[in-house]
Amino acid sequence: MTSFWKNRTAFVTGATGFVGAHVAKKLVEHGARVVCLQRDAVRANPLDLFDLRRRVTVINGSVDDLALMERIINEYEIEAVFHLAAQAIVGAANRSPLSTFESNIRGTYSLLEACRISPTVKRVVVASSDKAYGTHESLPYTEDYQLLGLFPYDASKACTDILARSYAHTYKTPVAVSRFANIYGPGDMNLSRIIPGTIVSALRDEAPIIRSDGTPVREFVYVEDVARGYLLLAEKIEEMIGKAFNFGSGEPITMLDLVELIIKLSGKTLEPNVMLQRKIEHEIDAQYLSAEKAHQQLGWRAEVNLDEGLLRTIGWYRAHLDEMQ
Repeated sequence: MTSFWKNRTAFVTGATGFVGAHVAKKLVEHGARVVCLQRDAVRANPLDLFDLRRRVTVINGSVDDLALMERIINEYEIEAVFHLAAQAIVGAANRSPLSTFESNIRGTYSLLEACRISPTVKRVVVASSDKAYGTHESLPYTEDYQLLGLFPYDASKACTDILARSYAHTYKTPVAVSRFANIYGPGDMNLSRIIPGTIVSALRDEAPIIRSDGTPVREFVYVEDVARGYLLLAEKIEEMIGKAFNFGSGEPITMLDLVELIIKLSGKTLEPNVMLQRKIEHEIDAQYLSAEKAHQQLGWRAEVNLDEGLLRTIGWYRAHLDEMQ
């Protein structure tokens, strides 16, 4: 275990969310003093599920509140910032684009401005997404591909990405950008996502639902690998300012194959309910990343393969099934 984080102060936005809680947990395990931002006191959020609340400082508020961001960074003498707060549900973004843009775009530039004027902030990692790339014919996506995200969530992440790199290049703010594939693992309470939704359905002996024709190809990366990637990028920020990095497992899979694999690993014999007989208009057929740059420059590679990650995740949901909606 690295001693890099011992007694350093880190600020995690989105720490009551799935990925943010894992980043906060890993920072705490490495000896960091962690300040977390909480917008809504959601029941059974991962910060509580992982028994982290008593080990971190939790501040209530919104990331788009510039005065609050300045106060937190100043009063707690924040050195490292991990910006993971976002409205991350694609369906919600399509229904309510304005709230998504407020959270994901205004929230990003408010936080970056607070970081820019702070004398204590030395490292900032901003979460973009593979969705920022939009649709490209050539696969896997590399970091030099254009950001062509067109739908509200995808566009908001493209803006987040560009804003972060703008602050790095214009003001030398010590910012780097992560572009992760779809993230899964213990503690994801959003059952509209395909992996937790399928696992919970299978454990309840209900037919899992596939909200497509089952043919779209996506890539999934285990959340422990994700948290490790965030910390590694922050640790090496001096050489990485203004850069963006893909993080993925290198294991693309169709939605139908994924659901059938989860059913099998759960020890069940169920038939998935494929909702559509043909492709959804505008849905991206295939989307997966090259993580070679992260391997070459950061020494990062996914360590948990899909089968092992799913087994660990299924085990966690089996133990917490009563807490699921």
